[in-house]
Amino acid sequence: MLRVALPNKGALSEIASTMFKEAGYLQRRDSRELVLVDEDNQVEFFYLRPRDIAVYVGRGILDVGITGRDLYLDADVDDAVEEQLSLGIGKSTFRFAAPVGAFNDAQQLNGKRIATSYDVLLRHYLEKSGIEASIVRLDGAIESSVRLGVADAIADVVETGNTIKAAGMEIFGDPLLNSEAVMIGRVGHKPSGLDVLIRRLNGVLVARQYVMLDYDVRRELADKACALTPGLESPTVSDLANSEWVAVRAMVKKSQTNNIMDELYDVGARAILVSQIHACRI
Repeated sequence: MLRVALPNKGALSEIASTMFKEAGYLQRRDSRELVLVDEDNQVEFFYLRPRDIAVYVGRGILDVGITGRDLYLDADVDDAVEEQLSLGIGKSTFRFAAPVGAFNDAQQLNGKRIATSYDVLLRHYLEKSGIEASIVRLDGAIESSVRLGVADAIADVVETGNTIKAAGMEIFGDPLLNSEAVMIGRVGHKPSGLDVLIRRLNGVLVARQYVMLDYDVRRELADKACALTPGLESPTVSDLANSEWVAVRAMVKKSQTNNIMDELYDVGARAILVSQIHACRI
């Protein structure tokens, strides 16, 4: 039975649970449940702190897990764990911040104190960049560390940046890391059921990015219309009762839907319909 770790609480927990439900897996109904067995799919789910998931996977206790790229790298298990699937959700960046005007480049942090909750991740970055600075490890309220005189700057995960601005600070320098939700697994470990799991999750990701577009177009204009909707492999073109017209069906990027519909209409397509894709296998 495949053993999968999922975040036990927070935004990442909701994101992961929804995705697995869409992929056809059983999920807990009570947030107090720590273990759930999906007998039909032969998967056992363990709900853990996102920060701990990489440790359990890296030590071989669990097969795979969903966590943030920043949390996985900060667990310092990259020699035993690898990313197996990027989920494209829960995106954030790991950035430096300091009082407005204090710094404009990371190299200016030489000899300074940097507060963070991600000391491993920060240490690796500083070593790679040749920056010698003191790391102040804190568990929370990182933004207050500068005002309280504990640090000169901070390194933290940033989503909107509003908290940093409210603390009278600004972001500077390039991102240390671009993070998102990822599925991780042990290096070289391919347990039974993993291929199906990845295929299902990929199907959810594709279904969220695409819609199904149907339209009718005169036969002589079909090639021009199909050039606008090539689909993933090729569009489906079917004869209609009126032999002068054909029906076309193709998957298109959700973000481009309205522009494509306008272009199709200009070409001469009519009865243009859009429908959601709930699941797929690519």
